[in-house]
Formats: sequence, C-alpha cells, structure tokens
Amino acid sequence: MPRAQKGAARRQAKKRWFAKAKGNRGARRTQWRRVQEAVVKGGTYAYRDRRTVKRDYRALWITRISAAAQERGIQYSRLINGLKLASIALNRKMLSEIAIHDPETFDKIVEQAKAALEAKQAA
Repeated sequence: MPRAQKGAARRQAKKRWFAKAKGNRGARRTQWRRVQEAVVKGGTYAYRDRRTVKRDYRALWITRISAAAQERGIQYSRLINGLKLASIALNRKMLSEIAIHDPETFDKIVEQAKAALEAKQAA
C-alpha cells in the first residue's frame, strides 16, 4: 500500500499562511520557515497592541483634559473628583471631545465640579 501524502491539504494550509504573511518583505513572505515565524510573531504583536492602543488613547484623553482644566484653574485630579461628587458621569473620551470642540460647555462642567468640591469642603 503506498504511503499517504497530504498533497492538496498541505498546499492549502501553506497558502493560508502565505496569505497572512502578505505585505512582508524579502524572505518573510517567500520562504516557508520565515513565513511561519513572521506570522506567529505578527499575531503576538497584534494581540498585545490591541490592548496597548486602548491604553494610549486613554493617556491622550487624560492629557487633553488636564490641559483644558489647567487653563480653567483646576487640576485634573481635582476636576475628576469634583465630577464624581457632582454626580456627572462623563467618560474621559467625551470630556476630551467637549474640551476641544465645545469650550463653553466644558466651562460649565468645570464650574459644577468646583462647586461640588467647595460644598464638600464646607461640610
């Protein structure tokens, strides 16, 4: 009985790997072993960086809010604390957008946060 070989199945499997390696340069898209290494490493980076992107955006929003708050004479941490005391539930992304595109509304939000902080200190 002849030895069974994978044939078409192996070719299709390799084709899928080579498709994932598309866009790489040199051996990383032409040589089977280098393709495997590139695809595995690329998958590792993709998994890691899906989380890193979220972290980076949050840091950007905080930086923007902090700069806008400093212009209005309040620290970022005190602003966030004041918002919690005033029961204003806005996430950092929305606060950042408001600070950039609608400064008047951001002024009102800051005033409410300051008032809540003062009320807490008075109590």
